[in-house]
Amino acid sequence: MPLLLALFLLISPLWPLGQNPRVGDPMLIVNKQTNQLAFIRNGKIENVYRVATGKTNQLTPEGLFTVTVKAINPYYRKKNIPGGAPNNPLGSRWIGFDAKGTEGRTYGIHGTNAPSSIGRYISQGCIRMHNREIEALFPKVPIGTKVAVVKSYQSFEQLGKQYGAIKR
Repeated sequence: MPLLLALFLLISPLWPLGQNPRVGDPMLIVNKQTNQLAFIRNGKIENVYRVATGKTNQLTPEGLFTVTVKAINPYYRKKNIPGGAPNNPLGSRWIGFDAKGTEGRTYGIHGTNAPSSIGRYISQGCIRMHNREIEALFPKVPIGTKVAVVKSYQSFEQLGKQYGAIKR
């Protein structure tokens, strides 16, 4: 089944996997320098959110990735915590991306049961958001959306142009 899905996405005209986004395509840019995430759609920055990233710079990988998995009330495998449980550190939503050759089940953008962590360098590599904010973002981010994770002093406008999500 995963092979069929991958094949479909590769030949689908809806999303050119492996390429930079085109102006108009949704895109997420995470800037570890500012611990912020921008959602870009239709060539414009729609929202900027505060996030939490890795305790060390190396924990949250940098690069251009693709959203491959989405989940509502994700199960936390590491500690066998069911989705929706108040002690689940993944919060209410998971948007997984393919960093470091993973399939979107290791690195992701997710909610949190520790809202005071937002804005800090505290995670084991994932990008944390407030639950209410990821719940609003979740339906806007289709599978195949590009995710750029950077550490930069550039603005989101400059980064969006660099990645092709905003017209130059």
